[in-house]
Amino acid sequence: MVPFSFGGHDLAALRDGALWWPARRALLVADLHFEKASWFAMRGQMLPPYDSIATLTELARLVATTGAVELWCLGDSFHDSAGCERLPPAAQALLRDLTARLAWTWITGNHDPVLVDRCGGDVVEEATVEGLVLRHEAAPDEPRPELSGHFHPKLRLRVRGKQVARRCFVATARKIVLPAFGALTGGLDVDHPALTAAVGRGAEALVPVDDRLLRFPIAA
Repeated sequence: MVPFSFGGHDLAALRDGALWWPARRALLVADLHFEKASWFAMRGQMLPPYDSIATLTELARLVATTGAVELWCLGDSFHDSAGCERLPPAAQALLRDLTARLAWTWITGNHDPVLVDRCGGDVVEEATVEGLVLRHEAAPDEPRPELSGHFHPKLRLRVRGKQVARRCFVATARKIVLPAFGALTGGLDVDHPALTAAVGRGAEALVPVDDRLLRFPIAA
């Protein structure tokens, strides 16, 4: 857990890809993409059907470790709006237990613009919490400090002659884009034009490692 200041608040980036807001005891995650595998299976592409339970198990572990009482999901929590209906019984039971115990808010995204059965929790298009704007996709013209997801940012580096890729946060003075938390999600390179256009100049890739937050400037 690596603390830093943003928008007048103390936050912490977690190696798992979540953001921790200690003053509110809140976890923020983006792009869970529950039931992505079953969505592809319905279209003839078979993938191991364990993505939802793997993501939920990791999320439940973080809730227990941090003692979170709030949880904010920044959009694309389900791979489609009917994803909750397809959750296996064990995954659905775990999700309903979490949404019953926490102040849980779903922010809708482009994959799940309408949540028919959300397995508990509240649904909003976006929210403003103590001056921080929480939404799915960064708005380039947003002047307020903003937390979002959508782009699944990933940093690629060459280390000892080998290329490695790692999910990361992307940050400017006014924006933080969270990495995808889901177990079955790809990534977009941090210097992709769509991402740099959304966050603007001066962006950095943030990689939490043990007790340090590594910062890598992103060339637009």
